[in-house]
Amino acid sequence: MKKRVTKAIFPVAGKGTRFLPATKSVPKEIMTLVDRPLIQYAIDEARAAGIKEFIFVTSRGKSALEDYFDHSPDLENTLRKAGKDDLLETLKSTNMDSGAIAYIRQHKALGLGHAVWCARRLIGNEPFAVILPDDVIAGQTPCLQQMVEAHAETGGCMVAAMEVQRDKTSSYGVLDGHGEMGSSFPVSGMVEKPNPQDAPSNLAVIGRYILTPDIMRNLSRIKTGSGGEIQLTDAIAAEIDEEREVFGYQFRGERFDCGSKAGFLQATVAFGLAREDLGAEFSNYLHDLMSTRRAAQ
Repeated sequence: MKKRVTKAIFPVAGKGTRFLPATKSVPKEIMTLVDRPLIQYAIDEARAAGIKEFIFVTSRGKSALEDYFDHSPDLENTLRKAGKDDLLETLKSTNMDSGAIAYIRQHKALGLGHAVWCARRLIGNEPFAVILPDDVIAGQTPCLQQMVEAHAETGGCMVAAMEVQRDKTSSYGVLDGHGEMGSSFPVSGMVEKPNPQDAPSNLAVIGRYILTPDIMRNLSRIKTGSGGEIQLTDAIAAEIDEEREVFGYQFRGERFDCGSKAGFLQATVAFGLAREDLGAEFSNYLHDLMSTRRAAQ
C-alpha cells in the first residue's frame, strides 16, 4: 500500500539578493504578490494537496517569516471588535496550529539538495513533497494536488515539468523523457543545467517534487556538483541509476518565476487581473497606460 504524502519541505534559506534592497530587512518569501506573500501561495497549495506537516528550512534573518505564521491575538481582537469578519477570516488562513510547522536552520548555503537533507530527521521513512515558493503556479487545480493524485497511482519519485525554450535549458534541471500536459511519464535521466546543445529534451524541472526517503540517503553520499552546491537533481538521478522509478509530471497551469524581478511583475499583473475585486479597475488602468504610451510614440 502506497503511503500518503502528508509532509512538505519549504527551502526558504536563500538571501534573495536579486531583490535588494527590499530583502535587506524583509525575507523574499514575505514579499507580497497582490496582497498575499509568496509563502502563503505555497502553503495554500500544500494544504489543497493534503499536506499536514510543514517543514521550513531557514537561515539567519528569517524571523519575520516565522512570525507570519504565528497567531496575532491583538490584531484578531481589533478586527473582531470592529466587526471586520471578512478580514478576520483572511487572517486566520495565515495561522498554523501548534506542532504543524517546524523550522530547521541551514547554516551553510550549499544548495537545494543540502537544504532538503537538513530536514532528514523530520521526514523519517515517509514520502514527502518539496515546494519552492519562488515558483508560483496558477491553475484550476493546484499543481501539487495534481501531482499527489498522480503519485497515488505511480509511487516512486515525481518531479514537476514544463516545456521551456531550448536556449533556456542551461538554467534548469532537464529531463530525459517525454510527456503530455496533465500526465505522468517515466524519466530515464536528468541533467542539471546542461548546455542547450547537450540537453536531452526541453522539459525542465520546476519547483515541485514528491520524493521517497531514499533521496535523503542519496544526498548523504553526494559531493558538490554544479555551482559548488549539493544538487537535488543529482540525488534524484541516482534513483534512476539504481533502477528505481522516477516520473515527470507535466502539470496543467501557468508558472511564474518569482525569483526574478520580471517574473514577479508578470505574476503581479496576472494575479491582479484574475481578482474579482481588482480585475476590472486594473485592466482599465493597464489599457489606458498602454494607449497613452502608444500615442506618445
